[in-house]
Amino acid sequence: MAPYESEDAPAAAQGEDTRSGRRKAVRYVVPVAVVGVTAATIGLVPALANSGDPDLPRITAQQLIEKIAKSDVQQLSGTVRISTDLGLPDLGGLQNSIAPGSSHGSGDGSSADPQSKLPELVTGTHTLRVAADGPDRQKVSLLEQGAEYSLIHHGKDVWGYDSKSNEVYHSTEAGPDRRDHRAEPPATPKDFAEKALKSVDDTTSVTVDGTAHVAGRDAYRLLIKPKQSGTTVGAISIAVDAKTGLPLKFTLTPRSGGDAVVDAGFTQVSFARPAASTFDFTPPKGAKVTEAEQGPKAREHDRKPGGGFAGGMNGAKVLGKGWTSVVTFDTGAKGGMPSGSQSGNLGGFLDSLGDKVSGKFGKGTVFSTRLVNALITDDGKVYAGAVTKDALVKAADAGK
Repeated sequence: MAPYESEDAPAAAQGEDTRSGRRKAVRYVVPVAVVGVTAATIGLVPALANSGDPDLPRITAQQLIEKIAKSDVQQLSGTVRISTDLGLPDLGGLQNSIAPGSSHGSGDGSSADPQSKLPELVTGTHTLRVAADGPDRQKVSLLEQGAEYSLIHHGKDVWGYDSKSNEVYHSTEAGPDRRDHRAEPPATPKDFAEKALKSVDDTTSVTVDGTAHVAGRDAYRLLIKPKQSGTTVGAISIAVDAKTGLPLKFTLTPRSGGDAVVDAGFTQVSFARPAASTFDFTPPKGAKVTEAEQGPKAREHDRKPGGGFAGGMNGAKVLGKGWTSVVTFDTGAKGGMPSGSQSGNLGGFLDSLGDKVSGKFGKGTVFSTRLVNALITDDGKVYAGAVTKDALVKAADAGK
């Protein structure tokens, strides 16, 4: 299928229009993450070979971006399917080693804390049920075999419930200082599309690449491709609902080709108002309820100068521009990453991903996925981005 329209949209104008036209649209309170850093690096699905795509009026890339920015869907419900293949080995029993409990100060690490669900979408295919009724009522449920995890935002209350462990996590919003929303990972095509559009600049080609049917809806396909070499990103394809402007689907493949790294899209969607009872929640009898830290105590917890990655991220810097930009920070941990003999399962997992490198910066280890790579030097510095191993080494050499 030939491109519906081939046009490089003016990057600066796109970015400004996207920011200024964006309304206070529905933001889902989501329980899980695919891998936050990949949200702006979504790849392209090969064009459909048949001629069954909808015949829609012509639209430019600039007009389609503006349509997304002006989208103001306040009510919806549906099912989202997310598949992720970063090329990581099965985490299996390492899950608890990599993310042992909550980072939100809940103390004993409730399994219902959204942060405890983060590793689950790193690999495999998952189904989410989503519902929204304005900015104050949203629900996302992760459907598991014989169990379900739900995160419900209703007014000032945010509830997480893990049916497998019968545990409940509860936090109360406190205006702009609320803590749970700050770390929201993307879970719907809209979430990913918003992050992807922020990456559009003069290093990017933006075109309209035909039309498609998604979840029974007619949609345009927006194609975003990096112009730079050195990035692992292939392209971004976003299916945009022709009527509402809501992103319905995105797919990510790396520049190296092969299967999609991330594929997320609605399989069913309705724009009718969900029943009010959808957002009601009362902790089940006998459930263990964990209250999140709130107010000054919680904010003080965030400001603690911890060691390792958490402490280092506070001083993060960005090197380079566009798709080949690299984030760097100092963990303060000397001696590089622990080996398998030093830290058991976690060290063995890291060893399986690591590739020893050296340069003007010294020595270090590159940990690779099919999309995002990270160099951890022996003196405790980290360089990470959707770039090749050689690009990381060059960034480390330049940053020394």
